Amino acid sequence: MVAAAPSLLGLPEHATESGVFSLADLENKDLDQLVRRSCEFFADRTDHDEPLRGRIAGILFTRTSTRTRTAFTTAALRLGGQVISYGPHDLQLETGESLEDTGRVFGRMLDLLVARTAGPVAQLKTLSRYGGIPVVNAMGQEEHPTQGICDLATMSLHFGALDGIKVLYVGEGNNSAVALAHGLAHYAGIELTLLTPPGYGVPEAELAGARARAAERGSCVREIHRLDEAPDAVDVVYTTRWQTTGTSKPDASWREAFRYLYIDTAFMSRWPDAVLMHDLPAHRGDEISAQVLEGDRSLAWTQAEMKLTSAMAVLEALAQPRPGAK
Repeated sequence: MVAAAPSLLGLPEHATESGVFSLADLENKDLDQLVRRSCEFFADRTDHDEPLRGRIAGILFTRTSTRTRTAFTTAALRLGGQVISYGPHDLQLETGESLEDTGRVFGRMLDLLVARTAGPVAQLKTLSRYGGIPVVNAMGQEEHPTQGICDLATMSLHFGALDGIKVLYVGEGNNSAVALAHGLAHYAGIELTLLTPPGYGVPEAELAGARARAAERGSCVREIHRLDEAPDAVDVVYTTRWQTTGTSKPDASWREAFRYLYIDTAFMSRWPDAVLMHDLPAHRGDEISAQVLEGDRSLAWTQAEMKLTSAMAVLEALAQPRPGAK
């Protein structure tokens, strides 16, 4: 039986923008529905009635991507849609056309847009507002919300539920960390510890927002910088590449600040029952050893596959009648 698509992304009649920009924007029940649908699609990718049939999705990536771009392209096709792909130099934005005008054109030709750009999320909201179409933030400066949905779904699939889970995030406080914090904050009894090098933590405003929401659910989000402050009990050890995609670090010796976060068998032995997650791409020998990444406690490849099914869940949720284009 095909489950009904959630209406979380259909904003009120007079709203000016729609889409997935940040997990902080979603209601608890709506995020949970996306997580549930991701798991259902993981079990059966045909569990739908082609909600994108007759629709065209724009896939705009100005930054490198393997998983996210492939996931959303494949997801749109599996859901019955068609795809137009744009690379980093394909649009007249390169010659000075405004975001507003680009949005107006997209809105008259596309039904939705999935975008990864070098700019802030405000740019994606501009495209949505002027185009009158939903836009998916496929990783921006501030947050990688679709990675967060994928991560929550992977944990839900493995543990059966998310309430009460204990997660240790290890690495830079990047856009994946922000999404994880905002996502887990929707659930009850969560303990999320972000172990980040000094000077490379989660932006304070994002951390404060996640903490506030978590407190409402009886959950805890905290950041530490020393390994000896890590919790005794952990269900998931989550790591990420030290060099975040599309960014650079001002300190030439920055790697020295990250060395103590290297995840090998000795690191994992502190939590013998914990599983390992990695958002990929992985640099074996930097943030993680090959033995751990390829070991029997690793969920990294299930997590990678969940990028597809979580993309399907997001696009299904966007597949609803749209207002007239501007």
